[in-house]
This record gives sequence, C-alpha cells and structure tokens, in this order.
Amino acid sequence: MIELPAKLYFRIGEVAKLLEVKPHVIRYWEKEFRVLKPKKSAAGQRIFARRDVERLATIRHLLYVERYTLEGARKHLREKGFEVVDGGPSPEELRAERLRASLEQTREKLVALLEQLPTR
Repeated sequence: MIELPAKLYFRIGEVAKLLEVKPHVIRYWEKEFRVLKPKKSAAGQRIFARRDVERLATIRHLLYVERYTLEGARKHLREKGFEVVDGGPSPEELRAERLRASLEQTREKLVALLEQLPTR
C-alpha cells in the first residue's frame, strides 16, 4: 500500500497527492462508500483521519489495481467488515454495541457478587 506520514489528520489535497488521484475522485468515493465520513474544519474543509486515509487507500487499490467495479469493491469491503450495509449500523456502532453489552454483563455480575456479601 502507501506509506502515510506520521500525522493524525489530513486535508483532501494531501490525501489526493498521497493516493495519486484528484480531489474530486475522493469526494465521489465519499458518496459511493458510506464508510467514509471525514470531519469538516471550521473553514468547511474536509479533514480525514488516518483511518479514513487507510480506507481510501484500500478503495483505491481495489478499484485501480485489482480492477473491481464500485459495486464489487463495496461488496468486498462489506465482507471484510469495512463497509456499512444499507440501513444497517456501521462497524463502529456494532463494536460500541458489543462493548456496551459486555459492560452491562460485567455490571450484572458485580451486582450479584455484592448481593452475596454479608451486610454489617
């Protein structure tokens, strides 16, 4: 893949240079791949997190090197857990949901243990 500089956030122009594509291509991919959600700066510029740039690099590789179609790339990313299924929760939301369930189970176990302790 590509070697990313040691930065947390990138502007769209920087990402375009790293991926060797035009900025309008990245904006188009944002519309086609729901997993891409860059933040906006106070000036309204797109700010991509490192994870977003890595995802864009994967998309670029699938489209330009492996010659996937957009639909094929979406399907591949869905199978790998990167792409959001239409109407479904994002991978981040699924992880948060699993973490919340795990924490609730832990809490229930702790409450049960507390109830077993003798009271003074």
